[in-house]
Amino acid sequence: MDPTRHDLLIRGGTVIDGTRAPRFDADVAVKDGRISAIGDLSGHGARMVIDAKGRIVAPGFIDSHTHDDQAVLSQATMPFKISQGVTTVVAGNCGISAAPLRSDMDLPMPLSLLDMPAEDRFTTFRAYLDALRAQPASVNVAAMVGHSTLRVITMDSTDREATPREIAAMQALVEEALEAGAIGLSTGTFYPPAVKATTEEIIEVGHPLSARKALYVTHMRDEADQVMDALGETFRIGRELDIPVVVSHHKVQSTQNFGKSQVTLPYIREAMKKQRICLDCYPYTAGSTMIRPDRGMLECRVIIADSQPHPECAGRDLDDIAREWGVDKVEASHRLQPGSAIYFLMDESDVQRILAFDETMVGSDGIPVGENPHPRLWGTFPRVLGHYSRDVGLFPLETAVWKMTGLTARNFGLAGRGSLQVGNHADIVVFDAATIRDAADYASPKRPAEGIEAVIVNGSITWHQGIHTGARNGQVITRNS
Repeated sequence: MDPTRHDLLIRGGTVIDGTRAPRFDADVAVKDGRISAIGDLSGHGARMVIDAKGRIVAPGFIDSHTHDDQAVLSQATMPFKISQGVTTVVAGNCGISAAPLRSDMDLPMPLSLLDMPAEDRFTTFRAYLDALRAQPASVNVAAMVGHSTLRVITMDSTDREATPREIAAMQALVEEALEAGAIGLSTGTFYPPAVKATTEEIIEVGHPLSARKALYVTHMRDEADQVMDALGETFRIGRELDIPVVVSHHKVQSTQNFGKSQVTLPYIREAMKKQRICLDCYPYTAGSTMIRPDRGMLECRVIIADSQPHPECAGRDLDDIAREWGVDKVEASHRLQPGSAIYFLMDESDVQRILAFDETMVGSDGIPVGENPHPRLWGTFPRVLGHYSRDVGLFPLETAVWKMTGLTARNFGLAGRGSLQVGNHADIVVFDAATIRDAADYASPKRPAEGIEAVIVNGSITWHQGIHTGARNGQVITRNS
């Protein structure tokens, strides 16, 4: 076999390898879905060549926090992720997973945000992953099983604490999911299906995680006034189970808590000295979730992203809708349920402080349904690279790339991903550091990013010069603890 012949050769680019090391000029070669050589490859040839002169060549971005569980099947080309350089998604967040579910059950919010039709549901986690293997998406998928999903499938009512029998049933389903390839358990104790779950319930349900050192990932009970208590509960669960924990989309919300990241981040850093703790965030001052009539969520600007009873309201401000209907925002929210909304609840200084924190990964938390999603679905990663790294100068480009590649691969145990090294899977993005930017905004949230020139997934060119090639070469990824 000729070591100078490859399937793909990316010539003349500047490599940022995902390890936080300084950039360097080099060619990158790919063969059989793996990186086959890096360096001066002027004597080498390939069936396909990409000219990367003046461009950055980096590992494909890993979205640490998604709700793409159903989208990787129903929207398998995943244009909203591929177009911004994402080659791997971590699904099953916030306690919500695509499996296990029954076809005869109603899905309460926020589970219904996954848009899982009854005829397409999976009764086991293994069946879900097998479907992904049989019909690959354009991105790789690492998936978790959701605690809220387990509560809904095992309990006749989630508006109470679980019984010992129900906890045992959930625990068995966690074991089954881990055996099938789930990388961990997520919770969303902020949401109605899990609000009544006790800390002890979560610890008991999560016991199967310990033997595998699988992940505990959580949308905590509170990200506002009681955020410190919520962090304490999260860290306790990690200690009791002796497993790594991930604080999802870390934030401090509501005006009275602006600046509180100056308290949460030192607390997190100190706790990191004693146990494995990770965190991610998205680079926006607005979040997006199910429509909630909570007054605390309505003190800010709210844009309706999607409403089942009133689809005509998508994209409109809740203030305007309430005024038009002659009701207050609480009543308008009730009328618009079920659906999703965008809430401007955070302060820019906190967002920047959390994003710049050394150990913070990048996750979009996008919801891939409706015509007016949060722009983070299409713009998160270019926004970090273009706006926060290049324009604001929050951190060097090498650090920005690491936060969305090597750091994430390390924390989630995604072996052979997240860095450009010979032998690693050929997940690669080529972009223009001078022009990359997020084009999606709240008015036009589905505009593809600018400056992404090529995206390669497991060796297949999937996005090139603004066009999706149709390739669907993603893989199901399991965790290496």
